[in-house]
Amino acid sequence: MRAFSFALQIILPLVALACKPPVRMTPPPADAPAAQVALSGASVLIGAGDIARCNASGDEATAALVDSVLRADSAAKVHDEVFTLGDNAYPDGSARDFALCFAPSWGDSARLIMKNIRPAPGNHEHLSSMAAPYYKYFGSRAGSSTKGYYSYDVGEWHAIVLNSELVVNTGFTDAERKAQVDWLAQDLKDNQKPCTLAYWHHPRFSSGWHGGDPRIGPFWRILYDGGADLILNGHDHDYERFLPQTPEGIVDSVKGVTQIVVGTGGGELRGFRSSVTSHSAARVEGHFGVLKLTLGAAEWRSAFLDVTGRSWDETGGKCH
Repeated sequence: MRAFSFALQIILPLVALACKPPVRMTPPPADAPAAQVALSGASVLIGAGDIARCNASGDEATAALVDSVLRADSAAKVHDEVFTLGDNAYPDGSARDFALCFAPSWGDSARLIMKNIRPAPGNHEHLSSMAAPYYKYFGSRAGSSTKGYYSYDVGEWHAIVLNSELVVNTGFTDAERKAQVDWLAQDLKDNQKPCTLAYWHHPRFSSGWHGGDPRIGPFWRILYDGGADLILNGHDHDYERFLPQTPEGIVDSVKGVTQIVVGTGGGELRGFRSSVTSHSAARVEGHFGVLKLTLGAAEWRSAFLDVTGRSWDETGGKCH
């Protein structure tokens, strides 16, 4: 068993609009069971980013959590999909990293997870031959090996997977970047589902160690204009949820998109910066865990489930 350690410090404040004082939320008791976040007839999307390390067992703990949810939902005949938010195998996303680090936890050894997995690439994958081992490991589930973006339907929702490395990595061309945003705009036009979510690695907004990346703005603009409801990201190794907002970071209760960062899949955990990004609504640091999304016909519910069995930040919303 790989060594398992993580910081005990926990921060979960609720930050309302800037004109209101912050409200601190009480952490759930250590023995509190994971909440049953459910909607009648809904599907479930569960996962995290920043996952597998060979020298620690956080990924084994999150994989066990995901597997337990999949088994329970299978028995209840609930349709599940598993998402990843990039940086699937540390340190370099090499074939060795996938074989020795990812496979024993979230990968080949976890048949239910691999059967339902819908991955996204991160920056660490691109340290090895521009993510060639990542595409080989996941095969067709990772989309085209020259692109890394694709979409699929889960229940009454349309899910869009994007490759943020195409935006931030200078190894890609402007033509490749344009091809992705053109594809995104067309995919939204073709979408017939009432609710839409998207996920990729680098967050537009974040109070974490890396912080937000304004270069992701074009994704946000297209998704916001196209009526998307949720955006999921990794990269910062923490959990953070933002109020619904515009691509410019203005709270918008009508068309605003809710962004959730879940970089807690097993990679080394990190804390938040002292300066909190505007409209950050909930933050958890120092805990490995996964996001469970319950996707209904016109609404969603979510909770951050940590590996001790506690449920944090239970929330939800209506589709636009």
